[in-house]
Amino acid sequence: MSEPWDPSKPILEIENLSISFFTRLREIPAVMDFSCTVMAGEAMGLVGESGCGKSTVALAVMRYLGKNGRITGGSIRFKGRDLTNMEDEELRKIRGSEIAMIYQEPMASLNPAMKIGAQLAEVPMIHQGMAKDEAWKLARQIVADVRLPDPDRIINAYPHQLSGGQQQRIVIAMALMSKPALLILDEPTTALDVTVEAGIVDLVKELGTKYGTSMLFISHNLGLVLDVCDRLCVMYSGEAVETGNVEEVFDKMRHPYTQALFRSIPLPGADKNSRPLVAIPGNFPLPHERPNGCNFGPRCDYFTDGRCNAQDIPMAQVPGDDRHETRCIRSTEIDWNAPLAAVKMVEKTPIGRVVLKLDDLKKYYSVSGSAFGGGAGKVVKANETLSFEAREGETLAIVGESGCGKSTFAKVLMGLETATSGQIMLFDENVQNTPIQMRDTGTISKLQMVFQNPFDTLNPSSTVGRQIIRALEIFKFGNSDEERSARMLELLDLVKLPRAFAERMPRQLSGGQKQRVGIARAFAGGAKVVVADEPVSALDVSVQAAVTDLLMDIQRKNKTTLLFISHDLSIVRYLSDRVMVMYLGHVVEMGTTDQVFQPPYHPYTEALLSAVPIADTRVQKKRIVLEGDIPSAVNPPPGCPFQTRCRWKSQVANGLCDREVPPVRMLEGGHQIKCHLPDEVFATMEPVIKIAAE
Repeated sequence: MSEPWDPSKPILEIENLSISFFTRLREIPAVMDFSCTVMAGEAMGLVGESGCGKSTVALAVMRYLGKNGRITGGSIRFKGRDLTNMEDEELRKIRGSEIAMIYQEPMASLNPAMKIGAQLAEVPMIHQGMAKDEAWKLARQIVADVRLPDPDRIINAYPHQLSGGQQQRIVIAMALMSKPALLILDEPTTALDVTVEAGIVDLVKELGTKYGTSMLFISHNLGLVLDVCDRLCVMYSGEAVETGNVEEVFDKMRHPYTQALFRSIPLPGADKNSRPLVAIPGNFPLPHERPNGCNFGPRCDYFTDGRCNAQDIPMAQVPGDDRHETRCIRSTEIDWNAPLAAVKMVEKTPIGRVVLKLDDLKKYYSVSGSAFGGGAGKVVKANETLSFEAREGETLAIVGESGCGKSTFAKVLMGLETATSGQIMLFDENVQNTPIQMRDTGTISKLQMVFQNPFDTLNPSSTVGRQIIRALEIFKFGNSDEERSARMLELLDLVKLPRAFAERMPRQLSGGQKQRVGIARAFAGGAKVVVADEPVSALDVSVQAAVTDLLMDIQRKNKTTLLFISHDLSIVRYLSDRVMVMYLGHVVEMGTTDQVFQPPYHPYTEALLSAVPIADTRVQKKRIVLEGDIPSAVNPPPGCPFQTRCRWKSQVANGLCDREVPPVRMLEGGHQIKCHLPDEVFATMEPVIKIAAE
């Protein structure tokens, strides 16, 4: 019989953990000498780039490493008991009841053929032998706890009847059904909108406090970690490189990799012209090709030959701080407060003539009343009266939650759909009713798209060079294969990829490299207008900096007009000249970046800004969590599309918001807001994001 656990001791203690995966060719060390401690009631953040071993550590705690994975050294103690040599029977009792895990993709954790209530009730029935009626009662209670509307409807619904944010709340509810002592969250909000993410983050913190749950929170988003966690562990290439109290690590970082991560994310004050982001040079080492000594050495600004690569570097205590440790041999010699070496400032791209003009664009879809065509037909109003113009050399950001009509508008613009009414003028050509197969090559080459997921846009069985040459052939570039090959190599230079990559297959490239090939292909025909649909959201923060920098570089050279679709307002603030905010098919606010990021705001923009996680301890944010989801475009609310979620609605007299769609108001400097709020209320609005004085 094991000793009772003392709550003053760590709930999770990982010591010198090493994990390898065994293939037919070799042993691949995924995690080496990793240590981390989580106290009772504490939230520990685990951050780092893809492939650094974060999820492998989480799966090792659950003992879910599969056939090829093996713990080759060290120990994982949960409540004082070592999980690494525990029998399967004992592990089954702990998993799901005392340790629960929430995965990135909620639908992968839910059974599509079972009602939500039955899936939730299963947990206490299996782990605690609870009676069915009692388990259903508890399921309803927990659904209410995770702040889902109408719990009785939700527990009788199937997963496909819920939105992504609601599904993720159900997965959290399922993990909490047996009130676990330790909750592991693996990128739980990556696929969600920032407004939904803000609600989930608040919920996780609140439930952690309510149930006294300890957390291991895995994320690559440093802003989220600052919001959720008490402590932080930064990982690089299978090792912990810095660990400590969140504020201490953010404000007094003592490892070059942590510093490099912060320099590559767009914090307030970063500017694409005067204070550009600094991408981390080089590439992440493959597990079987790690360098001697410090793994980060080949990419580090402070590397000293003969010292940093002479021996394995242990974690060392940072003097005077609370359990703050670093794996850097030079941490006491580096001037951590030294200003960044002067980065080359660039001229702002001159904004030229109007190249794209939309007038009252509408896109409606007809939907039959039932799957078999019976019943009354309905109309989905995906885009409502979109009007704007974009100029040569300008970056116009289009922001809003999923379902607001951003991607529908992109499809209409690209000719994948045709508009219901209105006009799209591309240069001097009216293209709104011309589907892509009817557009001439010149029009197609002028207007190109960079997609969100670089993995799905390349042909896996064709070399990189061949795929770019194919685009040049379609755009009728050059008179010979030699000319096209030479242009293909120039395009690889343009996106800063080695020319040798022309012979590589897509599977041999990293995510950031694939996205560069996608960008090279988009510019193959000399594109003048490029629609970038979430082009960096699938990439690591360090790669994001390099890819956004690349887009800006190409824009300066080619005077490209960039329509940048994103939900990441930090990146939008960094690189856009103007911002268009969309909600349920309507443009609710439009103006220069400075106008949109400072009051007065449209109430929806205000909520969006307050939801953005910012990795800066000096930032004070007003927290506005939107209740409810975006209404359906099949059945939009009457009056103002945002009135069902608006916190300012009571400030408008005579129920006007319920009855009438607001007019577009022109404020000074061409700033537009679609809202009924009177001027005196707009005048009282305070900034959502403030930076505390040093």
